Amino acid sequence: MNAFAGKRIVLGVTGGIAAYKAAELSRLLVKAGATVDVVLTQAGSEFVGAMTFQALTGRPVWQTLWNDRMSHGMAHIDLTRGAAAVLIAPATANVLAKLAHGVCDDLLSILCLARDCPLLVAPAMNRQMWEHPATQRNMALLSRDGVKILGPASGDQACGEVGEGRMLEAKTLFDELYTFFQPKSLAGKRVLLTAGPTFEPIDPVRGLTNSSSGKMGFALAQACAEAGATVTMIAGPVALPTPRNVQRVDVQTSAQMREAVLQNLPGQNVFIGVAAVADYRPKVVSTEKIKKNGEPMTLVLEATSDILGEIAARPDAPFCVGFAAESQNLETYAESKRKAKNLALVVGNLVQDGLGGETNRVTLFDATGAYPLPSAKKIIVARGIVAHLASLMEKLDGKPCGKPRANS
Repeated sequence: MNAFAGKRIVLGVTGGIAAYKAAELSRLLVKAGATVDVVLTQAGSEFVGAMTFQALTGRPVWQTLWNDRMSHGMAHIDLTRGAAAVLIAPATANVLAKLAHGVCDDLLSILCLARDCPLLVAPAMNRQMWEHPATQRNMALLSRDGVKILGPASGDQACGEVGEGRMLEAKTLFDELYTFFQPKSLAGKRVLLTAGPTFEPIDPVRGLTNSSSGKMGFALAQACAEAGATVTMIAGPVALPTPRNVQRVDVQTSAQMREAVLQNLPGQNVFIGVAAVADYRPKVVSTEKIKKNGEPMTLVLEATSDILGEIAARPDAPFCVGFAAESQNLETYAESKRKAKNLALVVGNLVQDGLGGETNRVTLFDATGAYPLPSAKKIIVARGIVAHLASLMEKLDGKPCGKPRANS
């Protein structure tokens, strides 16, 4: 489901150099199916002109209270009626101060006071302006009033200095707004998941691993965070950016992954084993690089720990979800895994449908049956998994497979 489809966003653009990012943001929102009404302050128009936003949104730009486009002349009232949200990006120190204290002396500040929809702001200013006690007091006031604060980031600034106060990038703001609109079906829940492959060393330079990209696990971590969960992700060796609002713990081996899972398990409501954990590892690891001598090489392997099975078997087990990547007989193997490990849910897929790629096709197996999801980008598939998981948790009261726990 597209969170922007059918939604109208009021985008306030104020007088900061980061206004150029608002142009890209408006393009992204329109492309995603949103209707965007831009409210451009006089100072904002000094950086990006109204014609730019009109061309990108396909709608007239609002700049002043004094216009006759609305028959009763009440744009400051009607612009937010029926809007999904007001987002001010960039939000300068001056605008934030006005919002915090209810000062309304232009169209944007007045409609924010008269709105009946959520208000989000993306601060953008010099680092010293951001750190000033007055700005921090204003941000605290806005936060207490229910205003959603997006950022700022830290980095290079137009003044040549480096520090906090830089406005988030357009794509990041787009993602934050998308998250804001997602149903918070996991609000108040704590989710622990594993992602990526493991690497089992043979010697200091070689090892056993697999072709897991980690993309499905990272997408699922993002989807859980979007749904309001507090997410901790134990990640194997992959070079993927950490999803926003996700705590990441990096590991290499299956043993390290198990240890990290056990350390982070207390207090978790959900455990999702997405990682492609090695089933075997070398029994002996050479401390020196093994030299090639032209002769066959024999490795003695030993089984690794079954992390998911171990967690699901605990008397205090959280709601456990497993993944089954198979090359054939998906329904048989996935359902067998669910029953053998007493899992509430198993997400199954054929490796040819998703391993390493950008899309995936999965089937969800629970005690009531099999539920296929259509092939889609992995983040979309992840959101479908989270929706099913949340619904199942509600039905089963969070218990593994809906059965009373040993200590209940």
